[in-house]
Amino acid sequence: MNKNSLLIPDNQTEQISARDLSSGEKIIASSISLGILFIAIVALAFSPIFTKLSEIELLTPTAIVFNRLWIATIIISCWQIIKTPPEFKQIQFLDNIPNYKERSLLILASVAATVSSLLWAMSLTQTSVASSTVLRSLTPLFISLGAWLILKQQFNRQFVTGMAISIAGGMIIGWDDLQLGTEYLSGDSLALLSAALHGVNLLTVGYLRDRDCNTAKVLFWRCGFGALIILPIVYLTDTPMFPTSTQGWLTVIALAVICQTFGQGLLVYSLKQFSSSFVGIFTLLKPIITAFLAWVIFAENLNLTSCIAVILILCGIYLAKSSNSAIN
Repeated sequence: MNKNSLLIPDNQTEQISARDLSSGEKIIASSISLGILFIAIVALAFSPIFTKLSEIELLTPTAIVFNRLWIATIIISCWQIIKTPPEFKQIQFLDNIPNYKERSLLILASVAATVSSLLWAMSLTQTSVASSTVLRSLTPLFISLGAWLILKQQFNRQFVTGMAISIAGGMIIGWDDLQLGTEYLSGDSLALLSAALHGVNLLTVGYLRDRDCNTAKVLFWRCGFGALIILPIVYLTDTPMFPTSTQGWLTVIALAVICQTFGQGLLVYSLKQFSSSFVGIFTLLKPIITAFLAWVIFAENLNLTSCIAVILILCGIYLAKSSNSAIN
């Protein structure tokens, strides 16, 4: 079979899986890694909740992203300095970068993630939340396509089936309120481009993690470089740059600590254990968890569609996780 083929024989996968699952310790380690990834998604699911609370301060989505990034940069820097031995008091993620290729990939990941967030915010002003959610659910497809075309990664039929089922579940979340028409074309295009760039970010970070680029370095570049990108945009617009109340500051700090530092940190860490494509599939749980949190905090309604979406996404994740293509 051509090495560039998207699929690998199922019998080959079964032989590999049997060898990998022969040790109980590997199963336990995999379960722990899956739990860490789930905690990361739960932490990231708080992002829309805190963002909604931040909007009480009349902060724009761009200003909110800027504040969470620069605060997270300071937190990561302080943590790195604290945990570094006294004789090596230097920020390791700035020094000792082995080559320009890694530096370029770190910048690419930061630019892709930052622009993706901005486009996502812009799309919500030009199309419905439902349409944006449907199109954002295509992120795993972009990741897998990139992994196949660029990294020559192969996927077995079980993984592809699981991915398709999970994407269908993700699209169902907003299908009932999906708006079609030429008037929403620009907003839908922005949401689709946001999904593609989000895929570029996860794929690039996964590639860096495969080559032992540590989590702190990835997060520092993601947050620090991202804040520099957004700074002129926020500064040149006639909107508040910083919160003006204690509640506002507590909200953006919570965004930086819980979502950006803790959630993104665990997500980056998980990319060492799982493939970018599987992590992309797993992130489809985020809007479901956010909907549950909104139900608890804001008393928003949960409908039957959300329940069906949960079942489909979980089934897809199970199929994808059971295949060898999910593991790095």
